[in-house]
Amino acid sequence: MVPSLLFEVMLVGLLGIGSQWVAWRYRMPAIVVMSIIGLLAGPILGLINPEDDFGELYNPIISVAVAIILFEGSLNLSFKEIRGLGRPVFRISTIGAFIAWILGSLTAHYIAGLNWAAAFVIGGLFIVTGPTVIMPLLRQSKLQPRPAKILKWEGIIVDPIGALLAVFAFEIITFLTADNPDGSKLLIFFAASIFAVILGWACGRGMGWMFETGHIPEFLKSPAVFIVVIACFTFADEIVHETGLLAVTAMGMTLANMGISSVADMRHFKENVSILLISAIFIMLTASLELDTLLKVFDPNILLYVLLMMFIVRPLSIFLSTLGTDLALNEKVLLSWIAPRGIVALTVSGYFASILSESGYADATLITTITFALVFTTVVANGFSLGWLAKKLHLSKEGRPGTLIVGSNNFTVNLAKSLQKAKAPVIIVDSSWERLRTAREAGVPFYHGEMLSEQTEYQLDTIPYEYMIAATEYNSYNALVCTTFMPEYGRTNVFKVSPYRHDLNGMGDMVNKVGGRILFRQDLSLDDLNRKTKEHYIFRQTTITNQYTYKQYLNEKDDDTVLLYIIKPSGRMKYYSEEMRVTPEPGDKVVSLTPPVKEKEKIRKRLENQRSNNGNGKSS
Repeated sequence: MVPSLLFEVMLVGLLGIGSQWVAWRYRMPAIVVMSIIGLLAGPILGLINPEDDFGELYNPIISVAVAIILFEGSLNLSFKEIRGLGRPVFRISTIGAFIAWILGSLTAHYIAGLNWAAAFVIGGLFIVTGPTVIMPLLRQSKLQPRPAKILKWEGIIVDPIGALLAVFAFEIITFLTADNPDGSKLLIFFAASIFAVILGWACGRGMGWMFETGHIPEFLKSPAVFIVVIACFTFADEIVHETGLLAVTAMGMTLANMGISSVADMRHFKENVSILLISAIFIMLTASLELDTLLKVFDPNILLYVLLMMFIVRPLSIFLSTLGTDLALNEKVLLSWIAPRGIVALTVSGYFASILSESGYADATLITTITFALVFTTVVANGFSLGWLAKKLHLSKEGRPGTLIVGSNNFTVNLAKSLQKAKAPVIIVDSSWERLRTAREAGVPFYHGEMLSEQTEYQLDTIPYEYMIAATEYNSYNALVCTTFMPEYGRTNVFKVSPYRHDLNGMGDMVNKVGGRILFRQDLSLDDLNRKTKEHYIFRQTTITNQYTYKQYLNEKDDDTVLLYIIKPSGRMKYYSEEMRVTPEPGDKVVSLTPPVKEKEKIRKRLENQRSNNGNGKSS
């Protein structure tokens, strides 16, 4: 029985999101998992072939998806973000791209054996990295801000430039090899490129003006932007192929730099949509490859070409283009290695393979094979090596997951000190120097600023912090902070102190639904926690063992003891919350806030138990 088109759409979505989940669950690069799953479902097992089954809808679906993904990426390109990085970003995106184009074209001709026409087309195409591959890698790795920002900007800016270079190369070759050269086509190409930028800028300014003046209601903002993005891409692309990518990039950058508050909300929504689109498109593209294409990948000339592109062309383009910049050697080495190719290279290569074949270039059929070889190799190599290389080059923020605490007070400062003792990154953010005095005197890292301000977003490096705790005296502000940062940190990693004291008066359900999760217990407010620390409650660390089980620990602990968090042997942490189940295992350390008077008695009893049970249990 042949599966229906509806079934195939469902299967593509299921495989794409399933790949993302597997990558998250086992801490693997998502693009690698998606590529492998797509190959298994398509050419290897023959379960689906989206290109054949979708028919004429296949290319438009891919094109619109790429346009939306590129637009979503360009929404993050605020010029404030690259203060101090403008020069290296500009030079890598211009001089570096040009060097990579020339060297890549020469390599394609002399090593892969392509004719000059196909070589210069594919050379232009392979300067792209793109948000479809860079953003998932940056999301999973914990790079320091400088190299991460450069990779992000390069990927999004060069994406449309690479596609345009390929078009430009084809137009130039067509012009030079024609019997009656017609320069009007070249003029049309340049004019169309300029028009695409102007169109994207105009669409961005127009949408921004409509948002600011209230001409579009809140519930229509995201749908309206989607339609305008598709229209902007389509109008430009109908004039000259691939200029649509330039148009949507210009539109996204224009909106990103207009300072519109609602853009942040759209950014979160579009990021979720982009993850869905990236997952589906990667599955569709890899599943549509022919088995013959995969087998040709093992040709020695193609393999040598891929290696030269990775180990010679990319490093040369980075080192030559960044001469005279303030980039350190380790940053240049990392940028030289990380250049995965993605969806734009796969989609555009198929287009040029067909038109070059129609123009009589026989070896144009190799373009798809070479493209897949470079895409898959760079995705796998960069995906698995980025974290390791970043650590070796001291450009990684890896380590124990950190905690960002909003609000400086007696309890949060003491909580931060306990996290410091556990060697976990921690920082306290507050807008009041007076409240931060306690943190300064205790030697706890702090940041003076408003957590919800745009300035803090660009100045505070949040990469080391996996958890956020809102613990100010203003309950509504805590809920707002949690709601704002929930899309970035994840629902299970954002906490707030309980806004209610012991008697919830039936308000527990509402508390659970507003903002983040309640930290520790619902009947434990910030006032209660501050009072306990002022009464010299002790932050105690207890190790759970096979002899001294968690059940025994719970039976022995005092009713006034507050369970705070656990630390696993791997360094991972979990905060206690009544909304999440936390079950320590042998080897885990439980950190609690224990009454001071009863603490001494407990230690005495524990020592007696240890003597009687030959050292059962362990506490520090």
